[in-house]
This record gives sequence, structure tokens and C-alpha cells, in this order.
Amino acid sequence: MFYEDIKVGDERILPPVTVDREHMLAFSRQYNGALCHVDDEFASHTRAGQITAPGIYTFALLWGEYAPNNFGQEHDIGGSDLEMKFFAPVFVGDTLRARAYVDEKTDRNPYNGAIWVVMEVYNQRDVLVLRSRSSSVILKRDTLAGKSNG
Repeated sequence: MFYEDIKVGDERILPPVTVDREHMLAFSRQYNGALCHVDDEFASHTRAGQITAPGIYTFALLWGEYAPNNFGQEHDIGGSDLEMKFFAPVFVGDTLRARAYVDEKTDRNPYNGAIWVVMEVYNQRDVLVLRSRSSSVILKRDTLAGKSNG
């Protein structure tokens, strides 16, 4: 979709994903080796009582569902901002669902505009665990008009 085709309020409901222990541990060991994410014994003595998913892992799981069907699709030329806020821990076996929606548009120049997408992630108990807000730069329709091969 081109920038002009995207409207504030447009929404995507993302397919649910389940947190797999081995996948989460592999990610945690590589990108966030905090003991609360990788060590069962240590985590059993924390307030959560068990290992928890790193926040960035939680985001990445759902972003992996959003990205192939993002609002700009082939006209999305990149992001420039990302904010995340975490509200509740995510555990192995949790099933997460999310919705992504456009909450703002900004005209940047004659070639593109920016959209702001909010993604809200809930667990199987309908508890909000993560809210992110990110921007994507989307090509305008006239950007490609009149271009020829060669």
C-alpha cells in the first residue's frame, strides 16, 4: 500500500504465537543472558518464580507476524523509531496475541510519509504484556510515477 492508502485506525489482528522453551532459551542465551531468562534455579527465587522471556524476544515474536503483512508492504522503505513498554512477564508456554493499528500519519516530503503503528500484545489471560509504537516510512504513489526502465 502507498502512504495515501493507509488510514489512521487501520488495524491488523496478528496470529497467536506460543512461547517455545528451546526457542526462547536460544534467543536469550545469544541476546540477553540475564539469569532470570536462562537459569531455572536462579529464576525460581525471583518474584516471577520461573524463567521469563526477554522483552525484546516477546516483541520479536509478534513483529515476526506483523512484518510480512505490514501496512506499507512493498512500499515500506524502513523504520526510524521504536518505543516499547513492558507490563507483565511472559513465560514459556504462554500464548500471545496482538493487534497492530495505525495511530498517526505524518507527511514528510513529496516522496514519502511516515506512519506510527501501535502493537498491543496480550497473553492467554488477556493481560497486556507489551505495547510498542514504531514508525515506518512509506512511499507515496507519485514517487514511482513516470519512472521508466533504463
